[in-house]
Amino acid sequence: MSIWSKFSALFRGTAHEGAQKVIDANALRILDQEIRDADTAQAKARDDMAGLVARRRMLENEGNQLAQQAQKYEASARAALAKGDEALALEVAQRIADLERDSTQKIEQVAQLKEAEAKLRTIIAQTDTKIEALRREIEVVKVNDSVQRAQSAIVARSGSASSTVGSAADSLKRIKERQAINEEKFRAAGELEDRRTGADLDAKLRDAGILPGHIGAHEVLARLNAPKAEAMPALEAPRLAIEGPEKVPVKKDEA
Repeated sequence: MSIWSKFSALFRGTAHEGAQKVIDANALRILDQEIRDADTAQAKARDDMAGLVARRRMLENEGNQLAQQAQKYEASARAALAKGDEALALEVAQRIADLERDSTQKIEQVAQLKEAEAKLRTIIAQTDTKIEALRREIEVVKVNDSVQRAQSAIVARSGSASSTVGSAADSLKRIKERQAINEEKFRAAGELEDRRTGADLDAKLRDAGILPGHIGAHEVLARLNAPKAEAMPALEAPRLAIEGPEKVPVKKDEA
């Protein structure tokens, strides 16, 4: 195969694939149009059958009229024979023969038309059945197509929702990390400020109970649990230090 033949085959193959994709994408529209075409053809077939029926009935009427004329001429032929006019009777007999021949032809044509009419009725009925079955199948296909489109939309939305949730989770994680970093910054800044002012050292001394003027809860509790006798000196000591020692009276004998 030459190179141009291969290019031609490739072009035709690509064109066929493109046409097939277009057909597949518009399959439901094509089916609907084909159903409309079938309905149009059925309507035309019914019109044709109606014309055939009309023609058959006309032939039947013409046959009946010929038969009636033949019967009328039979009476005339008998009257001519009764008068002895054989020439006239023969002429009438020829007319009767022509009428009977035409009537027989009409009867044969009517029989043929009836046979064709019966066939057409059968074909039309069968085609109607096929069209209705095809129309029901198309409706099922349309419903399935709608359901699948809805499912595809749900899947697409679910995928989008999942990605959105994932993005929101990532954003929330970043916000928490940023808040944690800010808290550490604030804590570090506070520690630096305490070191600058000495507040951190005061806090350590206060916690150790060393800071002057600081009385801890444990000291207060121990004081409250101590006996009154033991507690009084501690309470009176400051007063004695202020007032000074008491003067001891001197007895006269010692003086």
